[in-house]
Amino acid sequence: MKKILIFLALTIFINGGNYSCASEATQSVQEETPVIEASVQFDWINMEQAQRDAKIKYFHEKLFGDGSVANMSRKEFRKTYKDYLKDKNYKTHYRLITNGVQETKEFNMSGFFRKYKSQSILYSYALQPKEDLKHIYYYSAMGTLAYIDDLEGDYPNFPYISRQYRANGKLAGVIYFEDTDLQYVYKPNGKFRGLWYKEKMLDEKGKEIMTRSNW
Repeated sequence: MKKILIFLALTIFINGGNYSCASEATQSVQEETPVIEASVQFDWINMEQAQRDAKIKYFHEKLFGDGSVANMSRKEFRKTYKDYLKDKNYKTHYRLITNGVQETKEFNMSGFFRKYKSQSILYSYALQPKEDLKHIYYYSAMGTLAYIDDLEGDYPNFPYISRQYRANGKLAGVIYFEDTDLQYVYKPNGKFRGLWYKEKMLDEKGKEIMTRSNW
């Protein structure tokens, strides 16, 4: 059986103590058949601004073309994801992820870090149940559920879409996965948040604004 690494990229921004995010976790998947990937050439930094703007508009129309925003009620969300509202093993997962572990028997895992002086501090992490690969659960460092990813399309084959919901059921962001290395990230109102290329997130001007632990 071939082991395939796929990375669903998460971006978490913390503003005034509140999370505001739009996607990706690390996934290590056992598959019988190889993942189908498109051939993507990365040139975001070297593009003219008009070219970047055209790409941002193109993917916006693919994701928000009908103008709809699918929210869930808080009650519906908590009923649907009641088993994942709190990570009871958060201390163990925190320790494992901090030490670079990417999977257990039950979950694929990824950590998200911010640099403080010379240290990298884990402030959030993601768990993807191996028995349900189309959902990813994002937790605070203390194990409280903050977001989920709901994956659409022929996942894990590319391209596919991830819609991320806050713990109150409201849409938090949408991502278009063009390739393992390359994802376009949008806010729920359709505004472009950034582009992930491998471990770096770049804004609409091509400036690096965030990094992630793996890709």
